Amino acid sequence: MSDLLSTPHVITDLMDPARAAALGASLDLPGPIGSGSPLPPFFHQAYFWDPRPPSDLGRDGHPKVGGLIPETGLPRRMWAGGRLVFEAPLLTGQPAEKRSVAERVTRKTGRSGDLAFVTLRHEIHQAGRLCVTEWQDLVYRADVGQGSAAQPPRAPTDETERREVVFSPTLLFRYSALTFNGHRIHYDEPYAREVEGYDGLVVHGPLLAQMLMLMAEAALGPLAGFGFRGASPMVHTELAELCRTGTSLWVRGYDGRLIMSAEAVVDG
Repeated sequence: MSDLLSTPHVITDLMDPARAAALGASLDLPGPIGSGSPLPPFFHQAYFWDPRPPSDLGRDGHPKVGGLIPETGLPRRMWAGGRLVFEAPLLTGQPAEKRSVAERVTRKTGRSGDLAFVTLRHEIHQAGRLCVTEWQDLVYRADVGQGSAAQPPRAPTDETERREVVFSPTLLFRYSALTFNGHRIHYDEPYAREVEGYDGLVVHGPLLAQMLMLMAEAALGPLAGFGFRGASPMVHTELAELCRTGTSLWVRGYDGRLIMSAEAVVDG
């Protein structure tokens, strides 16, 4: 295990309200998002792009590792989970700055083979104050065929709120475009199946987390924090259920497996 605290990677963004409006429309949210509007929680994923030329991309469409993210020698990347603290709303139409560091790298060997966990910390400032702190947990794995997949846990069935959702290829494409996520598992089905071993296009972990955050905010009010953890991947041909009991939320697959678990934090 190593604690890195690498040199901060800084990106500024003008927070164009059109981008938030496009994400809201993609998620079928009611109401306009205009200039000066507060962003819904986690909508900052549509900002702070870091475009790279094709020569700087890896085989999976992500930027090559070795800068902010250290080289681990493991090629398959997934967003494993994260935690957020919301200090103040981010407003559209006002410049903001995101400062990112690689905070920690942990390696282990398990049933599924060699794994490397990378934790990034992002701090987003606007108008001279810290608005959002986010810890992003990434996991890197060996290629398909090295190790065996672990059996996913079963999801709870005691929810008090439930909503069925499907993820069309169109939604996955639009979310990839709006978040500038080039990972081919989300839009290139032959690559997802033949190279990375999935049964279809993979639904973005942050897209699942986004939907859980919106469900939590609608039921509980403004969020002070949110944590989520992926348990098993989900592909676009599956029906999923977004579930909630109190401040606990989860995504359940059609077969009853747990896809993601989450916990919301509200003021008071």
